[in-house]
Parts: sequence; structure tokens; C-alpha cells
Amino acid sequence: MRVLLIGSGGREHALAWKIAASPLLTKLYAAPGNPGIGREAELVRLDIADHAAVVRFCREKEIDLVVVGPEGPLVAGIADDLRAEGIRVFGPSKAAARLEGSKGFTKDLCARYGIPTAAYGRFGDLASARAYVEKAGAPIVIKADGLAAGKGVTVAMMLDEALAALDACFDGSFGQAGAEVVVEEFLTGEEASFFCLCDGTTALPFGTAQDHKRVGDGDTGPNTGGMGAYSPAPVMTPEIIDRTMREIVEPTMRGMAETGAPFSGVLFAGLMITDKGPKLIEYNTRFGDPECQVLMMRLKDDLLVLLNAAADGQLAHTSVRWRDEAALTVVMAARGYPGTPEKGSVIRGVEAAAGDGVEIFHAGTAINGGALVANDGRVLNVTATGRTVGEAQKKAYAALDRIDWPQGFCRRDIGWLAVAREQAN
Repeated sequence: MRVLLIGSGGREHALAWKIAASPLLTKLYAAPGNPGIGREAELVRLDIADHAAVVRFCREKEIDLVVVGPEGPLVAGIADDLRAEGIRVFGPSKAAARLEGSKGFTKDLCARYGIPTAAYGRFGDLASARAYVEKAGAPIVIKADGLAAGKGVTVAMMLDEALAALDACFDGSFGQAGAEVVVEEFLTGEEASFFCLCDGTTALPFGTAQDHKRVGDGDTGPNTGGMGAYSPAPVMTPEIIDRTMREIVEPTMRGMAETGAPFSGVLFAGLMITDKGPKLIEYNTRFGDPECQVLMMRLKDDLLVLLNAAADGQLAHTSVRWRDEAALTVVMAARGYPGTPEKGSVIRGVEAAAGDGVEIFHAGTAINGGALVANDGRVLNVTATGRTVGEAQKKAYAALDRIDWPQGFCRRDIGWLAVAREQAN
């Protein structure tokens, strides 16, 4: 098979690494990719926002499957444009990607189909949003309706913080994504990530993980795109997984089909496990980043076989096997993140840090003058496997400490909740 992978982050490096291991693969292209992805695939200069150019490339290279990594192209309808030209693609249609592209759309779907989620209000103007928040009080959650690179959500513990978040949305801090806001009830419990591969009809459970969104140790500081993750998530017991499928995923699949937008691709449910069971926080319509990195390390089966089954509507006849080991990834970020990151600093020792159950996935790197440099906020994903989360954590931090990058930083407590559970047992 000839495959085109769209994207350039750590998620896409992990996907490229796993796809490249498939015996089905004859050629892997990536657009635009990064230096790490370039070890697994041929990088191509392709404007992924120019869907006609992507279609032309697929025709010229006789691409058998396009795998879309990030959410932006999906929300922009790249899967529709490829399918219209008879090109097979793994990823949802523009209409189905609204599950991520509009938080308000998802909340309304939940209300219509009885899917457990936080109580909410939708607002298109500052005055009505402020009135709702002032009446509800804090803690409360403010979300920009559209895509905001993981930074459009404020969990406000104080009223002033909530009102400031509303001001930021309507002042244009998140562009068009903040033109409408969703205000949600604050949920208490433990967060978890749950994934399904979907083919429009069937949703196949595809692993659990737990992400660390806050920038600082102890879950402090502002939200980020994710500072680390581990898999599996102990809170996702067989009972909770069963309830999640019955109460959240299956009604969503049914609802999307009934609205004329059957969902295919990855359905990523961000959950809060409350004392009443799982509640949906939000949907993403692609693999999580950095959750994808730990899932790929644990996946026993051929990823390309699974992606093909999803693209062809054959998931009802498919199963997934996982390695017994846990996996954990630590994000190394550039100083200044999640604000304005410092770019251009040289990173040394990355290749020497890998090996013995450790993979270093590139997220925001570039080559400058022959040297590997930081080129974004989240730069490297140091990922390790172990018999337990604690063992994977030790291996990941030992590898991370061999990387020479004074301008980088990371959290030092990724996996802390799972490690505490292990120690308690």
C-alpha cells in the first residue's frame, strides 16, 4: 500500500512509526511532517489546506489511503474532497467533524440523545454569557465553541476568572473560534480519555489513556495541548468502559447517522468519571496528542490493517490486541509555552536517549544548519513502556535526562495518579 499521512506533530510521528512497521506498506509519504517523521516517511512539500493539491498528489503517487492526523483539515472538509475523487481516507467528513469543530453542536447532540454530560448554556454575545455566569457562580467552565489548539477552555475556580475568560473569547483572543461560547457546569471526578475506531456504523473500543493538561506539576497553571499521558487509565475499569460505550459512544454513533453525518475515523471521548459514572466533557475527532503516542507503543496489531478496516466499513469483523505493558510519555516543551515559545534553540542527544523500550517522538522540531532545533511549543515526546506505569515513568524520565536541551522544560510528575494507585496496592 501507498499511504499519505497528513500532519506534523508528535501524534503524526507516532502514527508514522507504527504504519511504517506494517508489512502491507510499500511507501509512506507525510505532509508536511517533521525531522522525526522523516525517518519513517518521505516528506513532501504540500499545502494541506489546498485540498485540490492534495488530491493531485494522491493521483500522481497512486495513494491507496490518506490518514489525516490533525483536526484542522478534518473540520475544513479534506476527507469529503478526497472521497469525492474516489480516494480512500481515514477520517470523518466535515459534517461529522463538527463533534470537535463545534462544542455547542456536541452539547446539543448530547441533550437530544440523553448522553450524560455537564449542564450548559450556549451564547453568541458577551452580555447574555456574563448574566448566565454571574447567576451560576463559580467554579464554572468557559469554552470557546470552535477549534482553539487546546487553549480555548478555562476551568474557572473564581467568578472574576470566568468573566475574564468570557472577555477573552468575545475580544477575539481565539479568533472566530470564540465568536460563540459554551458555559458548562463544573464536574468533579477523575478525567480519562477513551478512544474508538469507527466506520460509520461500528465503534470499536481502541484503548484508554490519561492526559495531563496543566502546564505545571501537581496539575497547576494554565491548560496546554497536553504535557504527558499514560495508558491504560486505571479509572477506566471494564464496567466504566461498558457504560461509556452504552451511554455515550453508541448513542453518539446513532445520533450522527440519524443527522446524516455517520461518523468514521477516531472518536476520542474526553470523560469525567464522576460518582454517578462517566460523563462526556468533549469529543475530539482524531487521535489525541500525546495520547496517541502511548497507544501506538502498546498496540500489538498492525495499525494499517485497522485503518483499512475503518475506511472500508469492516470494523464489525475486527478486533484489537494490546501489549500487557503500560506506556507513558513526557512532553518536553520550549521555554515560554503555553504562551509564546522560544524557537531555534539546539537540542542534542535525542537519538542516544532512545532504545530499550523508549521512543522519542518529534512534535515541534526542525533542522537548522544541520542541527536539531525547537520549532514550536511542544517539541519532543519521550515515551517508554514498562510492566507498570511506575516503571514506564522511571524509564521515560531517565531517557529525558539524557537529552541536552537547557531551553526545554517538562513536568516531573506525569503518571502521578496511577503511580500512587500502584504504590497503595
